[in-house]
Amino acid sequence: MTKLRVEKMQELIKQEISTMLIRDVKDPRVKGVTVTSVEVSGDLSYAKIYVSIFGSPEQQKEAWTGLQSALGFFRSEIAKRVSLRVAPILSFHKDTSIEYGSHIEELLHKIKAEEEKK
Repeated sequence: MTKLRVEKMQELIKQEISTMLIRDVKDPRVKGVTVTSVEVSGDLSYAKIYVSIFGSPEQQKEAWTGLQSALGFFRSEIAKRVSLRVAPILSFHKDTSIEYGSHIEELLHKIKAEEEKK
């Protein structure tokens, strides 16, 4: 597949999954889940969906369980909404970049506070 087609498919799947999370999924455990990015394989047979999960560790665990249990629903809906011969096999992955960014920011604030004390 061309790179442009793969990129378009990534964006389309990201939009559709986000819409499904907001409107279609009735499971209350998946509230606070945000799709950050999607990576689709070159042959469009696999899609990795990166999500950020907000809330307490307990809520994050419950949301993760809810996402895993809804994988079949997401795949069947993607097959209906996206014009592909075969729906890609979906897998969810935790995106920890926001947590990592806040950790780095916290470290920078500590360094700045220590320098101001000197």
